[in-house]
Amino acid sequence: MDIVKKLIGQLKQYKTAALLAPVFTLAAVGLEVLIPYVMALLIDEGIAVGDIGKVFKWGIIMLLCAVLALMVGASSGIFGSEASTGLAANLRDALFEKVQTYSFGNIDKFSTAGLVTRMTTDVTNVQNAFQMVLTIATRAPITLVASLVMCLIISPSLSVVFFVAMVLLGAALIFIMLKTMPMFGNVFRRYDDLNSSVQENVTAIRVVKAFVREDHESGKFEKAANELHDLFVAAESLLAWNNPVMMCAIYGCIISLSWFGTHSILAGQITTGELTSLLGYVMNILMSLMMLTMIFVMVSMSAASGQRIVEVLDEQPEIVSPENALTEVVDGSIDFDHVTFSYRSTGTGEATLEDLDFQIRSGETIGILGGTGSGKSTLVSLISRLYDVDSGVVRVGGQDVRAYDTEVLRDAVAVVLQQNTLFSGTILDNLRWGKEDATLEECKAACRAACADEFIDRFPDGYATVIDQGGTNVSGGQRQRLCIARALLKRPRVLILDDSTSAVDTATDASIQRAFAEQIPDTTKLIISQRVSSFGACDRILVLDAGRVSAFAPEAELLETNQIYRDVYEAQNKAGSEADFDEPGSSSYDPMSQRNDPAFANEL
Repeated sequence: MDIVKKLIGQLKQYKTAALLAPVFTLAAVGLEVLIPYVMALLIDEGIAVGDIGKVFKWGIIMLLCAVLALMVGASSGIFGSEASTGLAANLRDALFEKVQTYSFGNIDKFSTAGLVTRMTTDVTNVQNAFQMVLTIATRAPITLVASLVMCLIISPSLSVVFFVAMVLLGAALIFIMLKTMPMFGNVFRRYDDLNSSVQENVTAIRVVKAFVREDHESGKFEKAANELHDLFVAAESLLAWNNPVMMCAIYGCIISLSWFGTHSILAGQITTGELTSLLGYVMNILMSLMMLTMIFVMVSMSAASGQRIVEVLDEQPEIVSPENALTEVVDGSIDFDHVTFSYRSTGTGEATLEDLDFQIRSGETIGILGGTGSGKSTLVSLISRLYDVDSGVVRVGGQDVRAYDTEVLRDAVAVVLQQNTLFSGTILDNLRWGKEDATLEECKAACRAACADEFIDRFPDGYATVIDQGGTNVSGGQRQRLCIARALLKRPRVLILDDSTSAVDTATDASIQRAFAEQIPDTTKLIISQRVSSFGACDRILVLDAGRVSAFAPEAELLETNQIYRDVYEAQNKAGSEADFDEPGSSSYDPMSQRNDPAFANEL
């Protein structure tokens, strides 16, 4: 019941429509229940005695009842549709707004595909179930009770037939529902897997085609689809018993009523018209039971969906602004005070970052180097409080990041992430994500600093050029420069470039670094890169090794004292080559050494 209350609580402005739908349904049922009774009067008082006047009288009343039932029934359907679609719209809005408050940890818990399924398939199931509840679920029990009352008035003894059928049918339906509800819970979890497969494939379609992996991806999708198919077949196989059981009840009631009713007529206990009306009521009763079976099917499906929706609505964001939060970041100084962090969603308990302890002065330019999995991206995520630390303190501007209003902190810390994302719209629209009211001149200045103006000016529409979703109609280097310009428009206290110049040439990279030094000298700049040439303007370089600080010093000192940095530097400068730093086994691993190894060449 708690789940139902939370779902119904999203009706809001559609409460009136939700109330009117069952009211009109009740009126329609009342008129429909009268029709068999009027038919009995028409037969007994008109046709049986040859009174044409009574035939016309009761015939016109029957017609009026039918027309009015049609009108109020249509109104009930209209209000029911308005309320159910409104509920679905409000649920999607509520889910989307809730997800916007989530931290990365919350999103990791549900997965992107899981959240998409909840906003689409699950909400649609709840919408359909709610519409049935407002109309069919209201109509069926009222029709059932009213018809039973009329049957008891006409012939209490014959009404026993209905009660026996209802008990047997109800027991069968409850058994089927209890069996199918857990199955549908598994079905919707498989929907998450299916959506995840589709999302991953469509997002990375260029990589799939480049590596000719279409068959492999098709196999993954087919496996997920088949698992979903098998679960649906198992659930629907049980639900398939609904109709046979229902038809047995209907035909059993008709045969029993015809047999016992005929004997009652011969015994003078009821009239022919009353038997006719009883047959009409038996159809009403059994049709009501059939509608209830449809509701049971929908409830079985929507109960699991409702549970999944409420899970998202009930989830509390891991990161929230504190009471009396700080609303100003005074400078770009950064202090990691014995920080340890691990991803809770992985469940391994292993620390991704362990006992990080260093300080960065406001306005410094810091390079960050480390192998894959060393924690570079995780480290900078803690600065803007996308995750919270397990222990220790991260300070920005001299204050614990947990003391700031999250919007204020994230406005002061601009992050150009490893995965550069542009949104559908014009270049100008995308740039204004950094500053909503930025003028065209401000946008152009930011693009000049990011060396993006040179390619924008070549586009026929310039800053009005339309960017496709994900920025697929511009190159990787162009995407990176647009994202950097977008970040610069924020005029941040801290600017983080997470491997965000990897797709530009070294000359452009150097130009961007010079622009940073000239235009935002007071901004603290953190540059994550696998390319040591990107660290030319850095005051100091932080070297990470398996989540720990290996060294933190100027480049000249690192070349003398740190083996990891020296190996990477020499490998990338040897014969003018550039190498990626990786660390499969030891911190002194030289990725270039294997390239000069004949065995490695033979493997290629």
